[in-house]
Amino acid sequence: MDASIAAVIPLYNGSKFIEEAIRSVFAQTTPVDEIVVVDDGSKDDGPEIVGGLSRLHPITLLRKPNGGQSSARNFGINHTRCSHVAFLDQDDIWYEDHIERLKTPFAEGKTRKLAVVYGNLDQIDQKGGMIAQNVLDLVPTPQPKTTLQQCLEHDMFMLPSASLVSKAAIEAVGFFDESLIGYEDDDLFIRMFSAGYRFVYLDEAVTKWRIYSSSTSFSSVMSRSRLRYFRKQITEHRDDAGLSVFWIRDVIGPRFMRLVLNDFIKSTKSYDSVGMKASLADALEIAPIMNSRTRRRMRRSAPVMRVLCHAHLYGWARSLARRAMRF
Repeated sequence: MDASIAAVIPLYNGSKFIEEAIRSVFAQTTPVDEIVVVDDGSKDDGPEIVGGLSRLHPITLLRKPNGGQSSARNFGINHTRCSHVAFLDQDDIWYEDHIERLKTPFAEGKTRKLAVVYGNLDQIDQKGGMIAQNVLDLVPTPQPKTTLQQCLEHDMFMLPSASLVSKAAIEAVGFFDESLIGYEDDDLFIRMFSAGYRFVYLDEAVTKWRIYSSSTSFSSVMSRSRLRYFRKQITEHRDDAGLSVFWIRDVIGPRFMRLVLNDFIKSTKSYDSVGMKASLADALEIAPIMNSRTRRRMRRSAPVMRVLCHAHLYGWARSLARRAMRF
C-alpha cells in the first residue's frame, strides 16, 4: 500500500516549542506529503514562527477559534488530502526515522484492517533533557492491545505523537470527540478497536515526548475530561450478567477509582485544597458502580477524609485513601 502522509500539528500558545517540533518533521528520512498546522486561537507569536518556517518548506497554516486539541486535530484531518495522518503535538519531537518506521507495516500490507502503527517513546523534560528511554516498557499494560479489557483497564499509552493513523479509519469511527480535552486519543483508539481495526506496535522509540508541570496532562482540565470520559465509557460498555461480563464494575470502575484517589493523595501532598475536594467528589461519583464492599468503604471513608483534610491531618487522609483502593 502506497500511503500518502500528512503531518497534523495542533498549535495553541506553543511558541516556545513549535519550531523544534516542525524542524523534526523537516528532518525526516522519509518526507511527509503535507504539513498542516492548525492554530487553535493562539494568543502568542506561535503562528508567526510557523509562517517564517513556511518559507523553508510548504506548510499549510489553518486558523480557527479556540476549541481544544480534539477540535484542532479534526480540523486538520478534514483539510488534508492524504490517506494517513501522522500527529505531532506542539511540544513533542519526532526522531528522524519516525515516518520511515511507522509507514513500513502499512506498506507491507501484512495486517488485515490495519488502522494504527505506533511506537515507543523517550521522555524528555521542558528543556529537552532525557528523563527516560522507552517509557512504554515501564507501564502496566501490554502493547499492542489485543482485547477490549486491555483497552479499558488502563490508559492506552498510544500517544498520537508516536502514531501513524489511517484517515479512513478515523472517519469511519467519527473522529476525535471534541467534548474531551484529555483522553480523546484513548477514546478514538478504543472506538477503532471495537470497530474491528487492528494496531501494530513498534518496540522502539520513534518520538521524544515532552512532559513538564504545566503540561495538559497535569491540568485540572485533564481531570474534568477524565470524568467525562468515564461517563462515556460506562455508557458504551455495559455489564452483561448473563455472560458474566462486568466491564463497568470490574474493569472501568477500578481503573478510574485508582486514578482519582491517586489524585487525592497527590493533592494532599501539595496542600491543594481545590484538588482534594474535586478528586474526592469524583471518587464519590464512581463509587456507586463499584462492588458492594468498595461502595460501603467509600461511604464510610469520604466524610472522614474531608474532616481530616479540613484539620490538615493529611497523612491520615492519605492512609484512608490507600485503604479505599484495596478493591
